[in-house]
Amino acid sequence: MKQMLLDITKAIVEDPESVVVSEKVSGDTVVLELSVAKQDMGRVIGKEGKIAKSIRTVMRAAAARENKRVIVDII
Repeated sequence: MKQMLLDITKAIVEDPESVVVSEKVSGDTVVLELSVAKQDMGRVIGKEGKIAKSIRTVMRAAAARENKRVIVDII
């Protein structure tokens, strides 16, 4: 799932080298912390948070296939 989030985010931002995803697993819950360059933060969040919501929805669907729960934090 970490690689999937990296691929999605790198396609959106202008500076793909600055994208960092850290993964914390506890039981069946996976917490993914996404960090991007300051100038790309607006691209990842989108107007009214629509892109961020879409990314979280796709990640939840991928996690459901593996019977896991995922939380995506944009920091």
